[in-house]
Amino acid sequence: MENKISRPAAVVKQGNLTLYTTSLKVSDLLKPNFYSVETLDPDDNSDQGYQRLLNKARAKKLADYIIEGMKTQDVFLPTSIFIATDKDIDFNIKTNTISFDINFIGPFSVVDGQHRIEGLKMASQKEIKVLDFEIPVNIATGLSRISQMCHFLIVNTTQKSVDKAIEQRIYARLTKALQVEHIPSLPKWIERAVKKGEDDIALKFIDYLNSEDDSPWRDRIEMANKESKSASVNQKSFARTIKQFVLVANNPLTIYPIEKSLKIFLNYWKAISNILYVNEPTVLFKYNGIQLFCRFSVPFFSKLHEMNDFKVPTMESLLRDTFENLDGDYAGLGHSEWWNSGGKGKASYLNSGALHKIAALMASSMHKSSLNKNIEL
Repeated sequence: MENKISRPAAVVKQGNLTLYTTSLKVSDLLKPNFYSVETLDPDDNSDQGYQRLLNKARAKKLADYIIEGMKTQDVFLPTSIFIATDKDIDFNIKTNTISFDINFIGPFSVVDGQHRIEGLKMASQKEIKVLDFEIPVNIATGLSRISQMCHFLIVNTTQKSVDKAIEQRIYARLTKALQVEHIPSLPKWIERAVKKGEDDIALKFIDYLNSEDDSPWRDRIEMANKESKSASVNQKSFARTIKQFVLVANNPLTIYPIEKSLKIFLNYWKAISNILYVNEPTVLFKYNGIQLFCRFSVPFFSKLHEMNDFKVPTMESLLRDTFENLDGDYAGLGHSEWWNSGGKGKASYLNSGALHKIAALMASSMHKSSLNKNIEL
């Protein structure tokens, strides 16, 4: 059964990209198999989706506006929807018309505009006249899946904001694809981030911490496109901190194969939680805990690298000695009560400057502890 659509269109050439600028009725968009939205699945590390989750409240707000506007004939949606296919579309140069059969071309991938489409769909279910409403559409042809993902990233970082966690996931996937797939031209700041590959590595650390059965971080990190009641920190904050303080040139963790680095980092948090964690609300697994111990990881892993020992008991011993040598305002840092949340502990009130100071004091305390042990020997 044929499911053809023919529409007047203009050809737009942008480098190697061919776009057809046209308009479609809502009834066209809602034909079976016309479009799909490649949503990022937070529970599947092998998933290749890239879109944010649909915000139904946002779509409903648009639907309500469209229904009300239809009554007075003053509804308008001037912003175009961007859809793409990896196939080619027939274009009649004499009549300036595109023609395609959805059965062979579809589904189009929605690169930009999923909330507009959903809002129109909701509105059409309540008001049948919406099916005849026309919206501007840009159709990209011959665009591979990886290129569609790149264009989503470009549109949503140069023109509007996208969830930083989704942006990190896309950067990571582009890093993996860099040597094996053709990637279209990217803005320089995106290209630098992709080539550096830090998002890919940081997310490996986070996925590992969040999924290992014996990890104190198990299910505590809210991943991209996934709401979690048990999470205490989100992926974007944790990844940013790892990039800032762990994936740095002077951190010995970066010289090891990734599989070993992941296990070392997990052991680090096991040792920390064995000393400081109790079954009550704690700041340890929130921003301040992450910031402090990621900052301290450079001198700490440097010391362990000298010892050539990254086992949990060794880390616990070194941490306890470090905590015991702290004095003054931060003498209680090595006790779980100091990390209690809800105003019971002191960790909740630390700012970035204080965390930087404490990390330096911890490094000095660890050095002092090592000197004292050498003297005793």
